[in-house]
Amino acid sequence: MKFKKIMSLCLIIGMAASLAACGESSDSASSDSASGSSTAAVSDLPSFDALHIEDYTDLEADITILTDRTDIVDTTYAEYAAEFQGQFPGITVTYEAVTDYAEAVTLRLTNGDWGDICFIPDSVEKSELSTYFAPLGDYDTLDEIYYNMNAQTYDDTVYGIPNGGNTPGIIINKEVWAEAGIREYPTTPDEFIEALQQIKDNTDAIPLYTNFADGWPLGQWTGYIGIPTNADPDYAENIMPHQENPFAEPEDGDYGPYALFSILYDAVANDLVEEDPASTDWESSKANIGNGTIAAMVLQSWAINQCKDLAENPEVIDYIPMPITVNGVQAMLVNSNYCYGINCQSAEENQLASMVYVKWLIEESSIMEDEGNIPERKDQDLPDSLANFEGLELMTNAKEEEAGLKNTVANESEVLTDANIAKVVEGALAGTSFDEIMDDWNQKWSDAQEYAGVEVNQ
Repeated sequence: MKFKKIMSLCLIIGMAASLAACGESSDSASSDSASGSSTAAVSDLPSFDALHIEDYTDLEADITILTDRTDIVDTTYAEYAAEFQGQFPGITVTYEAVTDYAEAVTLRLTNGDWGDICFIPDSVEKSELSTYFAPLGDYDTLDEIYYNMNAQTYDDTVYGIPNGGNTPGIIINKEVWAEAGIREYPTTPDEFIEALQQIKDNTDAIPLYTNFADGWPLGQWTGYIGIPTNADPDYAENIMPHQENPFAEPEDGDYGPYALFSILYDAVANDLVEEDPASTDWESSKANIGNGTIAAMVLQSWAINQCKDLAENPEVIDYIPMPITVNGVQAMLVNSNYCYGINCQSAEENQLASMVYVKWLIEESSIMEDEGNIPERKDQDLPDSLANFEGLELMTNAKEEEAGLKNTVANESEVLTDANIAKVVEGALAGTSFDEIMDDWNQKWSDAQEYAGVEVNQ
């Protein structure tokens, strides 16, 4: 929490220098962009939906895009740029890989030294989006065409376009599950724990691998709060921030955050995970689920291709929904990946070229298939890797009614951090009751609501 507060302070300090440039009309010029051209805040860019990229084959610009994918910046991403430049020879695209992405880009935003396109870091408050990023269109209009327009929207204006989507689920080795005698995939927490027990009793595989030692994979569990656990698009964004004791056991069903984290707790408490969670290794786990050493991992769908790439037989890798059913409904969340934002202080031709590249990238390149993403356009089919999600109710999170409230409560409580979720594993190993852990979370959530002045619905 201290780091986030420091970052927020840095953004506020940096805002004063950049606010005027981004808030002015297209006639106002400011300092040079990364490409050396004079900059202008452009207020008359075409809306992203109305942009016909074929009209800009003669556009000339040099644009720079920051990425967190240090592993493929010089290979796959360079190939995208080369393919694009074959169609748009006047636009030069340069990728820059950034390590410690979120922290580094947060700092670079304050001085304008971040090129023309970046993945918008979560540290940018929605009320600050217009300070750094060009408007891409009206929320209601773009929401008809693209998924997750709520992700980087403020005051009904969209500032970020997701790099496709992912969905929360569970990566499994289906041959191990078949060897264990499991014929139908579980739809409730109890059925899932029973399936893990069958795997332990009938195979040599680790039933559920926690990836505890790396820390960040445990943070994946927070992405399952909301639609996968409550079948309600409003829950994560608008209900939970106001909810009294959201981690309490519900009286009328086995669902919600309580049920979600009980799966992790019960798996550990019943010795259905690796023998020593402190010794887990993320990189090797991706190969081990393919070779049958591991039966299941709770990771979002972005990880499917990474596991398949390391499997001798990629067909053994399968993906199943989180086993929670609400009033007979299993719901599929189309979640947002990082969103592309365009520098509103770049030169006009750079902003336009950046829009052209982003639209080409998400609609015409192979990036969605290459990265195992759900296509950004709603009229495109889901990938074959999500075949087990057919028949589920597909939902996206509702737009926040109070911008930033969810993050304010979550950040202040520190409940949904990687380190705090690790306490579920630690508590199960130590014999601490699950209800005791959830009581502590509820108290922290309540304190954060009080801090934020939230009206609590009882």
